[in-house]
Amino acid sequence: MRSCKARYIVPLQAFSAQRRCIPQRLIRIMQAVAYIIAKVGDHMNRSIVVLALVALAAPWAVLADPPKTLRVVETVQVKAPVSKVWATIKDFDSLNSWHPAFAKDEIITGTNNKPGAVRQLTVKDGPTFTEKLLAFSPKTHSFRYKIIDESPLPIRTYRSTISVTAGADGGSVVTWTGTFKRKNVSDNPPDAESDAGVTKFITGVYRGGLDNLKKMIEG
Repeated sequence: MRSCKARYIVPLQAFSAQRRCIPQRLIRIMQAVAYIIAKVGDHMNRSIVVLALVALAAPWAVLADPPKTLRVVETVQVKAPVSKVWATIKDFDSLNSWHPAFAKDEIITGTNNKPGAVRQLTVKDGPTFTEKLLAFSPKTHSFRYKIIDESPLPIRTYRSTISVTAGADGGSVVTWTGTFKRKNVSDNPPDAESDAGVTKFITGVYRGGLDNLKKMIEG
């Protein structure tokens, strides 16, 4: 008959062979529990077994996979030269002039179009949040920025880039790219706060702005 140690360690080794799919923290806890059980021996009492099982099972309640980084890329083709399109969107304090979802965009810190500038955006009939300009390049017709502080949006670690490049027949292509994570870290967030939900939200924001920009410039 196998010893108590063998009965608990061998199955654990087989289970650990799949550790690529198991959080490392959980593996360490399982190993600790197996060690304690082995040390107690074959005559462990029921309370020891219960405590060991609780210690093993508890992490599953808290070890949710951390939200992953999500990415959205939306583009629009505009029948206008790069210079005209860039002139329309380049100012960091001008989002409300071409995006219908925003009522106000004002620089509250720093100088407009200079890295480090901070703008405060006000959503129409909605909340406000702040973004910081990270890079601005007239040469490549692009700028990068991020949301700072706590925002009312269901996302975090948001960073974005807007760029204008030459398109077909003298036109332009505007690309709006964003990376972010959902703010709700639970295993089963509400639909609107899930990965799919926040991706759909950001996609809608981008499409609303880009489609309106095209309409404005092309008439």
